[in-house]
Amino acid sequence: MTFITSKLKDLNENRHQNSSSANLSETFNSSSPLVTRFRFEVNEVIHHIRSKIWGQDEVLDGIEEMLNIVWTDITEENRPLYVALFLGPTGVGKTEIVRVLSEAIYGNAEAYCRIDMNTLTQEHYAAALTGAPPGYVGSKEGNSLFQKEKIEGSYSKPGIVLFDELEKADDQVIYSLLNVMDNGILVMTSGEKVINFRNAMIFMTSNIGAKEIISYASKSLKYKLRKFLWFLRPSNWGKTEQDFLRSIVLSQLEKRFSPEFINRFDDIFVFHWLKQDALEHILDLQIQAINRRIKKYNCTLQLDESARKFLIKKGFDQRYGARFLKRAIRKYIEVPLAAKISKRLHQGHPIQFIAKIMDGNLILFESTQERP
Repeated sequence: MTFITSKLKDLNENRHQNSSSANLSETFNSSSPLVTRFRFEVNEVIHHIRSKIWGQDEVLDGIEEMLNIVWTDITEENRPLYVALFLGPTGVGKTEIVRVLSEAIYGNAEAYCRIDMNTLTQEHYAAALTGAPPGYVGSKEGNSLFQKEKIEGSYSKPGIVLFDELEKADDQVIYSLLNVMDNGILVMTSGEKVINFRNAMIFMTSNIGAKEIISYASKSLKYKLRKFLWFLRPSNWGKTEQDFLRSIVLSQLEKRFSPEFINRFDDIFVFHWLKQDALEHILDLQIQAINRRIKKYNCTLQLDESARKFLIKKGFDQRYGARFLKRAIRKYIEVPLAAKISKRLHQGHPIQFIAKIMDGNLILFESTQERP
């Protein structure tokens, strides 16, 4: 009886092994698509970002590589999904790229947790992140600037966190983030609350080196000489102006932060200056946004080619990036447009405003479109 039982057991085990092998073979040989817990399409996300962010191809290539790693879910289990630092001059899209990423994944540009580090300029403000220590007011509540639901995301979508203008925060505030960057866990000072960053993509922005870049853009004698000496070094032969600017920014970064902090970033990107061809696309996006906002008044706005060239000329300044263009649009388009719309609040027929240059000035002409 024991012999028969043993034989039946061996037979069942062989059948189970054969079945498992067949299932495994079927799994690897099937043409079914890869399955991951994340429910977003990398190609669609990148396409959306590229349609909104211009002049930063190197950065966007890095973001695409990062999203592929996140999507396949092969990141380290005891760390955040990704930690990146965005450096470069103001107005080049460092913050905007995080908003657009949030919009692409969640359908909402505000679905990320943003911490403005310029509000944490003193040492005791570290409590705003980690909560008040035991014995201090608010210690039992465990209040924090962190929005837990936006940080932790969901099983199918990663959380997104932005620490904006990092260099303006106090050192104690900055170094309170080391544990988050290292193991993805933030234990509030009270010890009663834990925020998990292991399902989050963390981005930090900084304008470190911006003053040096502005000095360089102003073609000061100091930076002309520095650039000349930099290109004289054999190790820098064949490099570009962008490489020189990157070296300026990274040298300032190393002066501001310790090696242990810098070493915790997965990627450090230095954003390029915006060039005029990038401003062309940004101008289109800004005019589209204005048209969405004035649609409720049954109005549309169109730029004549002369008006486009005028705005690009007035809005181009390497030192201030897209923000300088936005100021030009506000001055030459939004102010006169608001004045004209305010005079027709009760008129129902559609109006198209056409911006043209007349005698060197930008003028908005009205074109009435009668209802059919």
